[in-house]
Amino acid sequence: MENCRQIKIERPLYEQEQFHYEFEYFKSKKPLLNKLMSSCKDNNPKKILYRTIPAIDWLRHYKWKEYLRPDIVAGFTVAVMHLSQGMAYGMLGNVPPIIGIYTAFFPVLMYILFGTSRHNSLGTFAVVCLMTGKVVLEHSHPSFLDESTTNKTEIMNSDQPFYSPIEVATVVGFMVGVMQLLMYMCHFGTVSNLISDTLVSGFTTGAAVHVFTSQVKELFGYSIPKHKGMFSIINTYVSIFKDISNVNYVTMAISAVTISITVFNNEFLKPRVAKLCSFPVPIELVVVTAGTLISYFCRLNTDHAVRIVGNIPSGLPPPRLPPFALINNIVLDCFIIAIVSYTINLSMALIFAQRVGYEVDADQELLAMGAGNMVGSFFSCLPFTASLSRSSIQYTVGGKTQLASIVSCGILILVLMWIGPYFEPLPRCVLGSVIVVALKGMFLQVRDFWRFWKLSKMDAVIWMVTFVGVVAISIDIGLLVGVIMSLVTIFLLGMKPYTCLLGSVPHTDLYVDIKRYKGAGEVPGLKIFHYQGGINFASRNYFKSELYKLINLDPQKELTYRKKLNKIADMEFQTKSPTTIAKLKQKQDKLQCKSNTSIRCLILDFSALSYVDPAGVSMLKSIEHYFKQLDIPIYIAGCSAPVYEMMIKCELVDLEKYTFRIFPAIHDAVQYATSILYLVKPIFGDSM
Repeated sequence: MENCRQIKIERPLYEQEQFHYEFEYFKSKKPLLNKLMSSCKDNNPKKILYRTIPAIDWLRHYKWKEYLRPDIVAGFTVAVMHLSQGMAYGMLGNVPPIIGIYTAFFPVLMYILFGTSRHNSLGTFAVVCLMTGKVVLEHSHPSFLDESTTNKTEIMNSDQPFYSPIEVATVVGFMVGVMQLLMYMCHFGTVSNLISDTLVSGFTTGAAVHVFTSQVKELFGYSIPKHKGMFSIINTYVSIFKDISNVNYVTMAISAVTISITVFNNEFLKPRVAKLCSFPVPIELVVVTAGTLISYFCRLNTDHAVRIVGNIPSGLPPPRLPPFALINNIVLDCFIIAIVSYTINLSMALIFAQRVGYEVDADQELLAMGAGNMVGSFFSCLPFTASLSRSSIQYTVGGKTQLASIVSCGILILVLMWIGPYFEPLPRCVLGSVIVVALKGMFLQVRDFWRFWKLSKMDAVIWMVTFVGVVAISIDIGLLVGVIMSLVTIFLLGMKPYTCLLGSVPHTDLYVDIKRYKGAGEVPGLKIFHYQGGINFASRNYFKSELYKLINLDPQKELTYRKKLNKIADMEFQTKSPTTIAKLKQKQDKLQCKSNTSIRCLILDFSALSYVDPAGVSMLKSIEHYFKQLDIPIYIAGCSAPVYEMMIKCELVDLEKYTFRIFPAIHDAVQYATSILYLVKPIFGDSM
């Protein structure tokens, strides 16, 4: 301690009431009317407008000379990615590929107005499209998804209601938007906290397996039946290996070449080009364009039975209402998609906001996504969210604001109006290859499991249970199991908080865990019990059992031991036989070994106590009652103001009878106990 800086403090010994009186403690009581008035002062129409439509605010402060060029470059780059990923992820949703490009246009326009993230690239995303495709598969008429069926007249003449894949997808988008808007109105932006990073990692990794499995048939060029419900991924692989003899070797060769070129670019060419130019090689556009040209001139569809994208309508889709009659059947699926899409978007928005240094409004993001999904549902769009790959590219190439999304939408409108039909000969296996290569980042999240295992075994278990549930059973059930596991973990940790006995550090007023600090020692006659967490109806028994275990004293048993010892002491040994006396002394020795008379005072360190409810206070009263019979006073130290107020409200502290004494710090309680009870004082030295 010779090289340490010295602190010398001289102050009175305080009890809590004395401390409150001297420093004028009071509990703020703000009437409800005053709260409403103060909140209304900050909500003038101008601020409400800027807060509701953030685009007005950032456009007013837009630095045109500094931001315009990087935003244009970022917008063009992202638009190129939208073309390939939009069509590819449209296939994941079991809808025509053009729907993916619609999703990159209409909902994004609403997000530009209402969103608060400057760098998120909104549109299609593999996991959300896959979850939507699951609903489409379950509720659309099978004949629409049967590629061998060319005539839909018999379906339309049927008396029973039927829905096309686009109709199911749009009603899903509508309900997702409704739920997100309801969450916005209820200020449920923090609901995403229920889905931890561990859960998201395990869920998205499992979903990547589903995405890859869905593209195997495209990569090998043969049809297999679509499976739905639980264990669909297992049934799909059974069908894949069962029909492996039907593989199309031309399709497989195209897939292999496309994947090889894309991987070569991403792993070798892209890092080297990045050193020379910030503009990345648009490899997805290159392979899509090359695949379209080769397919057209080599007549791959007619001569080699290579499946192609097919009809792509030009122009914008006419607005139409989703089939609302289907809503009751898809509510649960839509709720899960709403939570997952919002969580992915908010997580990525927070990442980029932290890097650059701006704020993201969680509730406003719900408004932006809800409005985008609702508007998009009237224009044949899938539910949308942020894409990690596109957002990362937008940030890397220097995008500054959502003006990049405006540029991207401007390019996409050209594609929709005039260029789209030129991609009709594009082989579907090329789009499947683009999807598979894009899954690399999600598959590499497997490494997160080992990181979580080193940091927390419980988090690793949550990751693995979620992953296995998603892969082996189904996406929604796996996610539900993961959420339940996370909540159970939180509950268990709350039920068993950290407890320890504290000892004094020589020559200081510090008190630390005696198991972790060998240089600290207990004050003779004193037990200082530290509890970290809350005391409520669920954890009160744990508090009591941990207290009794650590101080090695159960007051009820101790009372029994002492009564028996007193009874033995009161006996007249002169009238007893030597054998009886020997047995009594033996019994007395056993009772004395079990009895604990070394404790003169108990101090409860509540400096880390977050909350106590009436049930917890009742438990503390019962503890005080038993210790009082043992003539062991209980002092409380360091409790926060809300905890102290709850104790006063529940009459735990009787200021007249002094049932409990409360001190602002452990040191005050120790000093008081050693002076009143004439205990041996700890060594404090000159620091005090």
